Amino acid sequence: MISLTQFSLTQFSFTQFSFTQFNRTLCILPLLVAGCTAIPVTDKPAAASNMTSFVVLGEQGQPVARVLTDAAQCPVIRLDGVDVAMDVRAPAGTVAQRTTRSAPADSKPSAFPLLTCEKILPPHTTSASVAGRSLPLPKPESNRIVVIGDTGCRLKKSDQAYQPCNDAEQYPFARIAAAAARWQPDLVIHVGDYHYRENACPDGNAGCAGSSWGYGWDAWREDFFQPGAPLLQAAPWVLVRGNHESCSRAGQGWWRMLDPRPLQVGRDCNDAVNDDQGDFSDAYAVPLGGDAQVIVLDTSNTTGSPIAATDVRVAKYRAMYRQVEQLSQHASTNIGANHQPILGFYARKNKQGGIDVLPGNQGIQSVFGAINPLIMPPRIDTLLSGHTHLWQQVSFASAHPSQFITGFSGTMEDLVPLPDILPADATPAPGAIVDNVSAWTGGFGYMTMERSGARQWDVRVWDTTGRQVNRCQVDGSKSRCEKARVQ
Repeated sequence: MISLTQFSLTQFSFTQFSFTQFNRTLCILPLLVAGCTAIPVTDKPAAASNMTSFVVLGEQGQPVARVLTDAAQCPVIRLDGVDVAMDVRAPAGTVAQRTTRSAPADSKPSAFPLLTCEKILPPHTTSASVAGRSLPLPKPESNRIVVIGDTGCRLKKSDQAYQPCNDAEQYPFARIAAAAARWQPDLVIHVGDYHYRENACPDGNAGCAGSSWGYGWDAWREDFFQPGAPLLQAAPWVLVRGNHESCSRAGQGWWRMLDPRPLQVGRDCNDAVNDDQGDFSDAYAVPLGGDAQVIVLDTSNTTGSPIAATDVRVAKYRAMYRQVEQLSQHASTNIGANHQPILGFYARKNKQGGIDVLPGNQGIQSVFGAINPLIMPPRIDTLLSGHTHLWQQVSFASAHPSQFITGFSGTMEDLVPLPDILPADATPAPGAIVDNVSAWTGGFGYMTMERSGARQWDVRVWDTTGRQVNRCQVDGSKSRCEKARVQ
């Protein structure tokens, strides 16, 4: 028999569990996790050695402490010297195999043999720790920001893309996370795509032999939580959802472990019939202090081509534009963060051996541009994105925000560089007049932003060793870098 108090179906919040000796299980309510399979556990306290802890910032910068543990119960969290019980966000269990982007034979059920625990941190908390491990707390002003993206190791059968996950040179996220942590940031912004180990490594491939795969905890652990540990401990995180975290891919893990909002039945990506709920989220703002903020957009389910008027995404993204516009009224400096670059370039080789320069995400452009020809609300100064596996900066003579792309933090890189001189008609979006562009193709690293004035930021680009390879200045919506190309 199971006794529960303070049960909230909306928030998946549980406290004060009592389990009998018979058929003990953390998969206690199948209606909460579709297809959940019972996993036996014992009543032993959480062990710090089998625990991952971090802090994610949500709406209005609300800090949420998260703990992932294989223990039977959530641990207590010590807040300013007082022990407080953490809440269960998601019980342990295995989610039945669902429709994914891979063929059924190349998919499997998603096993999460661990609790996801959480606690909203009260305002003005000065110290927080779990099992003796201190948690990083938000500062009144975030003046030193690390920006990374696309950090997982690509294992994708449909593309015959098998990144050597066992080679730290060819999959360097662990080195990048350690170097970025040494920079001592106040905040980390990840612009999406945490998980890439979708399919099994082929037999005989030494580069990825032994890699976990699928959408369960083992792949999440190897792709993100294990290599990213130093940076998770260094500062609170703003987490942007990428297309790899859409419901047909790693959305189950996204909702269980990363999204800052309450976990809700039907939005958990466990059942494909509910994907119109699970694939979309409202925009929200995270204050940075000093009259600046980051506005987070969930564009994970957009497409690269214009969205048809009858598509459900039109209504979803029109509502998102209005949300961003309203949120932007609350600060004088607004940094938008989404996954797919809306105002960046992408290059690919054509059949003639030349290079085609392609525009930014036409799905979002088609919806936002129908509301505002400038694509973004006028008070947005800068956009941070990933998706394209390189680093890039674009600034405009027209009234468009600067675009930075930081999809270069671990995933197999794009190798086709932009031409040294862009074609005369090159533009990432209709009406966008390019002033200057800077890019680094084929190099792994991370970007930092350090506040230098009321609306000014000193932006630097670093390689895997922490060596600076470029430097840019941001002033309002305009930006310029020292190097047009990083060699």
